[in-house]
Amino acid sequence: MEASSPAAHAGTETHSAPKRSWLFTRPTAKTGLVSWLTTVDHKKIGLLYGISALFFFLVGGFEALLIRIQLAVPNNTFISHQTYNEMFTMHATTMIFLAVMPLSAAFFNYIMPLQIGARDVAFPRLNGFAFWVFLVGAIILNIGWFVKSGAPDAGWFGYAPLTNKAYSDQFSGDMSTDLWIMGLQILGVSSVIGSLNFIVTIINMRAPGMTMMRLPVFTWMTLFTAFLIILSFPAITIALVELMMDRSFNTNFFEAAAGGLPILWQHLFWIFGHPEVYILILPAMGIISEILPTFSRKPLFGYPIIVFSGATIGFLGFGVWSHHMFTTGMGSVATAAFSLMTMAIAVPTGVKIFNWIGTLWGGHLQMRTPMMFALGFVWMFMFGGFSGIMHSAAPADAQQQDSYFVVAHFHYVLIGGSVFGLLAGIHYWFPLIFGRKVSEFWGKLSFWLIFIGFNVTFFPMHFLGLNGMPRRTAVYDGNMGWNDANLVATIGAFILAIGIVVYFAVMIRTYFKGEMVSIDPWDARTLEWSLPTPPPEHNYDVLPTVHARDAYWYEKTHKAEIAKEHAEHAKTESAHGGIHMPSQSWFPLLAAVGLLIGAILFVNHLFLWAIIGGGIFVLAVYFWAAEGPGGYHVHLDGDDSHGHDKH
Repeated sequence: MEASSPAAHAGTETHSAPKRSWLFTRPTAKTGLVSWLTTVDHKKIGLLYGISALFFFLVGGFEALLIRIQLAVPNNTFISHQTYNEMFTMHATTMIFLAVMPLSAAFFNYIMPLQIGARDVAFPRLNGFAFWVFLVGAIILNIGWFVKSGAPDAGWFGYAPLTNKAYSDQFSGDMSTDLWIMGLQILGVSSVIGSLNFIVTIINMRAPGMTMMRLPVFTWMTLFTAFLIILSFPAITIALVELMMDRSFNTNFFEAAAGGLPILWQHLFWIFGHPEVYILILPAMGIISEILPTFSRKPLFGYPIIVFSGATIGFLGFGVWSHHMFTTGMGSVATAAFSLMTMAIAVPTGVKIFNWIGTLWGGHLQMRTPMMFALGFVWMFMFGGFSGIMHSAAPADAQQQDSYFVVAHFHYVLIGGSVFGLLAGIHYWFPLIFGRKVSEFWGKLSFWLIFIGFNVTFFPMHFLGLNGMPRRTAVYDGNMGWNDANLVATIGAFILAIGIVVYFAVMIRTYFKGEMVSIDPWDARTLEWSLPTPPPEHNYDVLPTVHARDAYWYEKTHKAEIAKEHAEHAKTESAHGGIHMPSQSWFPLLAAVGLLIGAILFVNHLFLWAIIGGGIFVLAVYFWAAEGPGGYHVHLDGDDSHGHDKH
């Protein structure tokens, strides 16, 4: 079936000749490389995040396979101990900061403005800048693979003294840890900028009638995640700045021999690190809360409870960081307090599980591929939560700390939870984004390969941990009793890898040759599905008026009333000269390039030369501000008259 676009969505874009500044001609390309490099369209930026995240997801997965090959048999020499350290450091860093977080940001960018009836985010050029800064951070983190210093090797947690200059430089070049520090700081800048943009967008740019308690749950989770990022990233930023000063200027924040406190790093890191877990999981929870009602053919059960439980998870997430530190000797009072808080945070998480079960109960279930991944998420995340509760008990945690039991636990949460949710979201919104629907046969085949491979890989690790196998060990002896479980886990990792390859192959084939679909192939409930597939650049010809929580289901049952409103609003839009859209700009990209140059020079201890990068950044921001808002108009009546730039 051919993709359709009803008359209500048939706007005509008109442009004036680009207004020339004294430095640049404002780009106007709608296709080609320039359009992507200068875009401020939230949908294109979402796709840029998504493509980048999926690339790094494959990179992180390849690193994981090398780890599993090394551990498949005892006394293996497939890779060296140093390379192994680099692999587990970069695998975790890549998956967390370069795959799952930006893939969530891809959905935030693309889907959230559509769900709230907005035409773009609040600050479109700042949105583009956030992506290019993310890409700069990703490049810096991975430079080590291509230079003599090697990749970072101290673990994604960066514990002192592993990152101290005197220790780390014995095993890797001077740059490796510095690259890790600088890359994470720049990624933090991107995350905070993007989060501020999302918060302002959700609060200020909702369609008429969309009260906060009519927001889709995915939009709520976007809002909570953005607040978590803004409140938690300052802690890791402070820690990274102190570590950078220790390494570059011989300060002594974490140098124990000079009176520093290595445990201070752990506190600062985990004050960020545990909210980070919810930064990774809340977006997936939001996606699942959109998919389950659609394929259960009934409204989400307990909507207010799901919303407030998400807020509670975010709030309590800042009070449980020290359960990562039960073996550091904090004392019985602190240990008891954090044990109780860790138990408490399981309550709102469990509430969500029961709400999702209540949504399924009595529904007319349609077992489409997105639904399969969503149900896999519920089961796997619940399993990971059960093992997490065990860690709230300090005696059990002391036994399992730094063992493969913990590896199993957080992979059940972050793959069984976050990744399954994000894969479900790709399947669910693929028809909206590209106008094509994934084959159910191939989609379900990829699901079962991923589901089986995941469980075969990580379930045996529970037993490895309880039998004493420590994390981050490159070689083990054949007499330890770990041989069979490690071999099974490695076989499972390859099944999982095959499933991921099938998943991506199916997506690529669908993009080129998949079944074309019309508006709303799932009979969904939220506003984004009222748009053509793919949506036009300006999203809505007429901003919708929201009358109910499931806004699009309401529209489909009140067509005459909604059509009349659209006609009245279209007249108002035309009377104001059409829809004003922001212009493309080179300056967000150029500002990010300045950061890249300055950061690389700084990491090489060329501090004065690093000012060059800072100067490029400052100049780009200055011309960005001097450029003015600009923009063009989309006319709804088919008028061929030109729009005009507004400076």
